[in-house]
Amino acid sequence: MNISELARRLRTNPDELREKLPALGFDVGSRAIKVDDRLVGKIMARWNEMKKKERLRAKYKREEKIKEEAVARVKKVKLPKAISVRDFAQLLGLPINIVIAELMNNGILASVNERIDFDTASIIADDLGYEVVAKEDDGSEDVTDQEIKAIIGEGDKERLEARPPVVVVMGHVDHGKTALLDAIRKTSVAAQEAGGITQHIGAYQVNKKDRDITFLDTPGHEAFTVMRSRGAKVADVAILVVAADDGVQPQTLEVIKIVQAAKLPLVVALNKIDKPDIDLQKVKTELSKHDLIPEDWGGKTVMVPVSAKTGQGIDELLDMILLVADLDKDRIRADRSRRAVGTIIESHVDKGEGPVATVLVQTGTLRLNDELAVRSQSYGRVRAMKNWHGQAIDQAPPGTPVKALGFKVAPQVGDIVQVPEAGRELKKVRKQYGVEKQVATVAKTQGDEEEGEKKYLNIVLKADVLGSLEAIIGTLEKMKTDEVAVAIVGKGLGNITDSDVMRAEATGGVVFGFNVLSTKEAELLARDQGVEIKSSKVIYDLFDEAKRRLQEMVPAEVIRTDLGKLETLAVFKADKSGQIVGGRVKEGKVTVGANVVLYRGEEPIDEGKVLQLQSGKSDVQEIKQGQECGIKVSCRTTILTGDTMEFSTEERKEKRIALPV
Repeated sequence: MNISELARRLRTNPDELREKLPALGFDVGSRAIKVDDRLVGKIMARWNEMKKKERLRAKYKREEKIKEEAVARVKKVKLPKAISVRDFAQLLGLPINIVIAELMNNGILASVNERIDFDTASIIADDLGYEVVAKEDDGSEDVTDQEIKAIIGEGDKERLEARPPVVVVMGHVDHGKTALLDAIRKTSVAAQEAGGITQHIGAYQVNKKDRDITFLDTPGHEAFTVMRSRGAKVADVAILVVAADDGVQPQTLEVIKIVQAAKLPLVVALNKIDKPDIDLQKVKTELSKHDLIPEDWGGKTVMVPVSAKTGQGIDELLDMILLVADLDKDRIRADRSRRAVGTIIESHVDKGEGPVATVLVQTGTLRLNDELAVRSQSYGRVRAMKNWHGQAIDQAPPGTPVKALGFKVAPQVGDIVQVPEAGRELKKVRKQYGVEKQVATVAKTQGDEEEGEKKYLNIVLKADVLGSLEAIIGTLEKMKTDEVAVAIVGKGLGNITDSDVMRAEATGGVVFGFNVLSTKEAELLARDQGVEIKSSKVIYDLFDEAKRRLQEMVPAEVIRTDLGKLETLAVFKADKSGQIVGGRVKEGKVTVGANVVLYRGEEPIDEGKVLQLQSGKSDVQEIKQGQECGIKVSCRTTILTGDTMEFSTEERKEKRIALPV
């Protein structure tokens, strides 16, 4: 037979076949073209036996190899002078929640879009086990957070005057944050939210004693941790809403950490006091365990009992906010006459108005026709401004939230917007709708996955506003175990289009939509290509769907229990059904039906099952350590005296994985 034909049958190449044949006992020569037909059968049998041993060797030594590679692998990462937290996490290949947690452990409170300097990033990377290398400066880096603080603090100190305090309202889900704001501003925002959950960050103003107070309403669902952190960054006072009938909950503790890290003055609103059988003393005791000591207990924390439902205590709460703000009045000042600087609170693309952003002006006055710059890039000009009532305004002084129209593209939530000096040359913006700048996650297809490697749920994500898109990505990235993970292979704002369906089809993924619709073209294409589109208006449903799909991808868990070892003392008989040998149990025990791995020396050479056990002339189900027995096994490789058998049992059961949400 031609050696190339034999190689084809053995699924190898002729060169490898010629190289390995001498080790199998067939020295055909390094330049052989043909093989004796009488040897073909023997060659194929020994070749298959060799491959089987190689597979067994790899199977039972894979774990050791993985450990050795992990020890030998050196993780290096190049870091620029400044980098956003999201890009930093993607550069390290870690979930954002791990990076943010490590930052908080080092006393740094930063949202996913905030930028950290090289020194900070290098310390965090080193703590996480990475070797840091400084990236060469190409002049394209953005300003750091410290520089931003300096920009906001610029201005003539003699011109500083009081501005409205910015108040962030935070707390556990369903503790009544939005209902409390409803009671304050006499509107009904809660009724407009799907499922009763606040899903976008909003900014509102109220007037008390002829003084304006700006409120940031941050969502309470755990998906919006990043947005809550951002709210704390731009706020002057924090309100922690705690339901009197529910007490301290996980997100309550998280908010306390955020507020304490940001060193914000805090007012606790003990909500739902209209309910019967509430115990305010118990709630105060729970809060006191986290360094929030009530004033009436001799502490410094202001706690106001309120009822968002009846309006009880609302006036007292507003009075306390103004009082706490007055205690820090030297910090709550700004120069109205200077060029405006503000923070993007919300950003999205409106079908009729184009890119739109909610800007909280922090210093200076934002006026119509002002140029808008983000990170030294031109983002457009203010064409129109609306206050939170939707009324058109010409200017926005410090502490005022406004909806600004005129952006060329939607900025990132959390971006610092500046009105640049006249005539300053700005770079043209190079991103689309505020999402293309983010580092794209590499799509993981089924063809890339080898046995034992992680499986990925590929998702194309579309959302209505950038804040939601960012928060959803943050939570989906937490859905990660050693077996499965989510890969965001496409993302953007606006309705689901045919290009989104094509992206999902190319990566074997699914399209997720939040508060968006699908075009008819997209629906038809999805039906033709077999791509699923899952749209939701409630964020819980979207996360539950992702969690369900990941659970289905998890392979069944195989629990292996080692039983014992046997040394072969004699070989009796072999037939088609198996081999019968005699041996002594060296360790543990042997049972009928157990799995067998046959070792010759230290190398595994075959595997099978225990078919029968005999002690004397009697069939038994089990042989214990120290006893001799006859054993029939299903191994096909000829067993020799001195070979060792290892026995085990395997139990397969569906593995439940722990995922967030």
